[in-house]
Parts: sequence; structure tokens; C-alpha cells
Amino acid sequence: MKTIEEHRSMDELFDRLFPICRSITGPGLRESLEILGEYLPLEHFGQPTGSPVFDWQIPKEWRIRDAWVKGPDGSKIIDFKDSNLHVLNYSVPIDRRMSLDELKKHLFTIPHMPEAIPYVTSYYKERWGFCLPHRLMEQLEEGTYHAYIDSDHVDGELNFAHSILPGESDREILISTYICHPSMANNELSGPVTAAFLYRRLASWPRRRFTYRFVFVPETIGSITYLHRFGAKLKESLYSGLVLTCLGGLEHPLSYKTSRRGSSPVDQVVEHLFRFQSLQGNIRSFTPINGSDERQYCSPGFNLPVGQMSRMVYNCYPGYHNSCDTKEVMTIEALQQSVDELESVLKALELNGFYVNQRPFGEVKLDKHDLYPDLNFPLNGIYSSNNVADNRMQLDRILMLLNYCDGCYSLLEIAEKCNCSLTDLEPIINMLIDKQLLKGPFLEPRNEMMT
Repeated sequence: MKTIEEHRSMDELFDRLFPICRSITGPGLRESLEILGEYLPLEHFGQPTGSPVFDWQIPKEWRIRDAWVKGPDGSKIIDFKDSNLHVLNYSVPIDRRMSLDELKKHLFTIPHMPEAIPYVTSYYKERWGFCLPHRLMEQLEEGTYHAYIDSDHVDGELNFAHSILPGESDREILISTYICHPSMANNELSGPVTAAFLYRRLASWPRRRFTYRFVFVPETIGSITYLHRFGAKLKESLYSGLVLTCLGGLEHPLSYKTSRRGSSPVDQVVEHLFRFQSLQGNIRSFTPINGSDERQYCSPGFNLPVGQMSRMVYNCYPGYHNSCDTKEVMTIEALQQSVDELESVLKALELNGFYVNQRPFGEVKLDKHDLYPDLNFPLNGIYSSNNVADNRMQLDRILMLLNYCDGCYSLLEIAEKCNCSLTDLEPIINMLIDKQLLKGPFLEPRNEMMT
């Protein structure tokens, strides 16, 4: 449940993380993980430079201390201290004077967004460069410029972390997000902040069927490295998962990208909740052409049941990968709404499953269990029997559940037959379990009837 205190804490975490210069390796990445570790317990890992991870290799670690460009008059016209987006991420060091024409070969702008500083990277090819508003570049005059980048590429490690939240079952739900982007709000502080507070919500649940694995990695190379280390475990234990990215933008509904399978438990539950309007959102089909770390989790060798949840989707809003991606555009309110809605998805996954009728031979005598009106006529428009079966719809759902809970139909399938959301059935399911008329939920179908 959202609270003012939770909103304040989310805002505080965002403000601490936003100024840090992050990349796929380096001190900024480690500092960000240390801060996140104050909000949820994290186990930290490091993969050394040069290590092979499937078809990839861990690059050298990037460390940057300062960067600027001085104009012909000696004044700084670009300064890394003003925005860490000003430097081409992973730039090699440079300390050289040059003409404007030579400098422009290393400058990056967005002409159609003249006030924005672009986010540009070159992780795997040695380059140097600066990013600046196009308006500023157009004002540069001829003369000699001094470009300076104080950075190193050293043998180090790629860092990542996870937190395992135990449940009653060893079957796991993965929540993965990435932490390599510097000083942009929706893409990508929305994912880590949302994930941290989703963990806290789940940790407060009195009961969890599943074990939850929260993963914080640099994008692409980080998830590949994580799979190199934990992929076999995930193939064995993973029930479903979500990659969290771009979850800001309160005016935008949720947008779900399916797993490669297209029929994983989370695919089915999210599509069902959207269709019955338990949640507002839209569905995108899986594609490896664009997206985030779901491309790695869903790569053919793993083909894990992992989808991706967004709100203000990458590449579909003006601030994508530039300095216009701010907290004011993203809003902490949207992140808190995302935590609410993701918690609803996970509660639905917990609720779904296979239930078994404990009195399967003939209909259950409902009045014996205080589930049927004692008069075959509505009083004042409703039935009355200790306020348990208070209308025909609820009675019909009881009958449907007792008939179809044979261990072969999932609750989601039964909800479809009832033409309602599976979350609408939760109070009835709990009531029937309390009366020892149902047992479950089970993760897999159970063909034998339990008597």
C-alpha cells in the first residue's frame, strides 16, 4: 500500500542516485549498488576484466575524474561537472588543442532537440567525445579549442548484485533491472527505484508462495554475465519473471512486452488482468530487435519465461536518452503507481494455480457450510445467509469454483469461464479454503482427486 513515507523514501533514493556518473563498469556503478543496498539487502558480485561470458568478454573498467572543453578565449564551454551526460560514456583520455573542425568530429548533438544533451556510449571501441546541446554547438566560433578528458581504462571488474526473498516454494519469480545509465530519470532510475520498493512491499507480505530474485545489473553485458553465473539455476527454478524499465510517466498506462514463449505464466496473467481491466495497460509482442535485458533472458539457449514491464516506453518519448529525461517528467508518483500495479501482478501470480475440491463427489451441500441462502427467494433484492452468499453472482462463482477446481483447470482458466478477473475470485477462494472445501494452490496440475 502506498504511503507518504514510501513516497518520501523513493524521492530520497532517486535524488541520491541521479547525480552519479554510472556506466557498465566502474566506481559509479559500485556506488549506486552500495546506496541501493541501504534499501534492500544485496549480495554483491564482480566478474574480472577479460573474463569470457558466452560470446562476450568483460571489458576494462572505466574510471573518469574530470572532462571539459575550453574555447578560444580559455573559458569552459562544456564541463563534465555540470552534467555527466556531457562526456561520451567510456571515453578514452584526451588532452589536446585543436581546430573547431577537428573538435566537431567528436561532438554529438540532437539537431531536432536543440536544448538537449544526448546520451551517447562507446563501450567496445576506443573513442573520445563530448555531448552538448545543438544550440550551443551552433554558437561555437572558429579558433583553437582545448579538449580534456581525465579517464582510465583499467583491469577491474564488472559489478552486479541480487537479493533473494524466500518463499514457501523454491520456484522463483525474477525481477531484473539495470543500473548503468547516468543521470536520466525514466531511463533508467525508474527501474531500480521501483524494484527496491517493490522488494520492500513483498517483504512485508505475511506469506509468499514463490521465492523472489531481485537482480541489479548493467544492461546487456550485465545480464549476460548474470546468466553465465546463474543461468543454469534459473532454467531449473524460474517460474516467471519481469524486466523493469521506463516505469515513469503517470499519464501512461502499463505496457507489457511478452516473453519469447508468449505463453508463460506472467504473460497469461498480465494479458488477463489487462483484458478484464483489473489493470490498465497494453501488450507488446516479444522482439529481439529492441528492448532491454529480456532479450538476454529470452535468448534461445535460455528461453526463460521473462517479460518486460514499462510505462513511458523507451524510444517513444522526447526525453529518451537525453537530458530532457528528468524527475519532473517521470514523477515519483508514477513510480509509486508502478509499484502498486506490479504488486497486483505478483499477487495475481501468487493466487493463480491449481486448486482441488475436497468434496468432489456430487455437489457440495452449500447450506451445510453456510454458503447457500436458507430461503429460495431474495429479501430486499439480495439473499441473506450470514452475509456469505449475498447475491447470485457470488453463488454462481462458488458453484463454478467447486466444479472446476479438479486440479486440472488453473484459477485463471476458471476466471475466464466466470467472465471475471481472477482477482475477483480471491475472497471466495480464501473462504472455501478456510472451510476446508478447497486445497491449493498448486503450481502444477494435479490429476488425482483428493477426498
